[in-house]
Amino acid sequence: MPTATGATIVAVADGSPAFDVGVLPGDELVAVEGRPLRDVIEYRVLTDAAEVSLDILRDGLELSFDVLKAEGVPLGIEVASAVFDAVRTCDNHCEFCFIHQLPPGMRQSLYLKDDDYRLSFLYGNFTTLTRFTEWDLERVITEGLSPLYVSIHATDPEVRSDLLRNRRGAMSLRWLRALLDHGVEVHGQLVVCPGLNDGAVLADTLAGILDSYPELTDVAVVPLGVSDHNTEIRMRPHTVEEATAVVELVEEWQGIYSELLGHRMVFAADEYYLLANRPFPAPVTYGEFGMHEDGIGMVRAFEAEFAGHAETGIGVQPGFFAWVDGAPATGYRAPRGEPAAAGACGVAVGLPAAASSGLESPVRLGPSKSAPVGILTGGYGARVLAPLVESLGRDDVRIITVENRWFGGNIAVAGLMVFDDVATTLSEQPEGHRYLLPDVCLSQGRFLDGGLPDDLPRPVEIVATDGIALREALTMGSSK
Repeated sequence: MPTATGATIVAVADGSPAFDVGVLPGDELVAVEGRPLRDVIEYRVLTDAAEVSLDILRDGLELSFDVLKAEGVPLGIEVASAVFDAVRTCDNHCEFCFIHQLPPGMRQSLYLKDDDYRLSFLYGNFTTLTRFTEWDLERVITEGLSPLYVSIHATDPEVRSDLLRNRRGAMSLRWLRALLDHGVEVHGQLVVCPGLNDGAVLADTLAGILDSYPELTDVAVVPLGVSDHNTEIRMRPHTVEEATAVVELVEEWQGIYSELLGHRMVFAADEYYLLANRPFPAPVTYGEFGMHEDGIGMVRAFEAEFAGHAETGIGVQPGFFAWVDGAPATGYRAPRGEPAAAGACGVAVGLPAAASSGLESPVRLGPSKSAPVGILTGGYGARVLAPLVESLGRDDVRIITVENRWFGGNIAVAGLMVFDDVATTLSEQPEGHRYLLPDVCLSQGRFLDGGLPDDLPRPVEIVATDGIALREALTMGSSK
């Protein structure tokens, strides 16, 4: 019997094939078809067959179950983690790493720094490839693990090595070349640190991408985030002039890429346009908004949704900490705005966040649907929402900016709002009003600092982070 791999089963769907043979929550999935499993990717491949043999460890007892089902039908179990062996941790020491800037008092899992290509495939995490191997390349190719997301930061070997503070950073982009040679879809990212890889270095990097990696699907240029807990003296926020220079350089290179490759390739994050106080590019610039999850074109998409120019909302994925708290859903990227999360096998198990954590939510009477509305958001969100709310011509809707004291620094995105800051802000607001909270700041129903929305000093309505959901929430109960 193989040694248990750590694939703990947290839920079994009623009436599913696994339920019918007696698999229970709390069981440890040791092997499928006699093969120990490394991750949910292997699990999906091995359990697609019509006949599946499971090795289970239950309270120290070794059990075997033979499951008969239709080919391709999921087993109906949800596992606790997407990776069963061990997350490949990052051995870089990047000065700009946000994990190093987290305050104390958060959930311990948030402090784990990964550089795992499997999490890149499953959740869109960015990997530097400094721990990538020939064996990894073979698996990516043979199992079709595409797309992947690669942190480039600079194409000059010495600059990249300095940024990553890892000698392997100078050569690890050879794996990027290998991935592209084998037809793997790869999305790139450049985190720009003022004075280190902006200006002439950024221009050199964009030229290097054209020369060496023109098959990249796209490249996101994102600004450095600096919290109050940063200890690296070289790290500082952009000035308005520096942000403007980045935007202008990106737009210049969009023209070059368009002429030579037929598409824009590189995009500056929405945050850059806010930092530079410049208008956002036209919606057509972003095509199908393929880089939405990386903060590219998010504002234009939201505006279109809010104005009723989009049939469905793109929404905002959990992003930075998405992989930490739970297994992925069908297609490996979990949907947002659903009361029940889909399991790793693609079956919705119907476990709301509070229920799955074993916590009971207190019953509180909410305000009237016709009550005044306060929209909770971060500093950047407030700037985006202000003209949209103003366009409604309503005097009963206001924006409530939640100052991010928890992280501090230049952190002002809604996705990093925490319970402590939201509670402080709400305590100063009147009772009886409706308060809308974007779901992007929650992971499995909890804030990053562990708090629950039900424990806030005012009842809140959790709204999917897209323009359609916000518009519908504002329309509810309104006669205007």
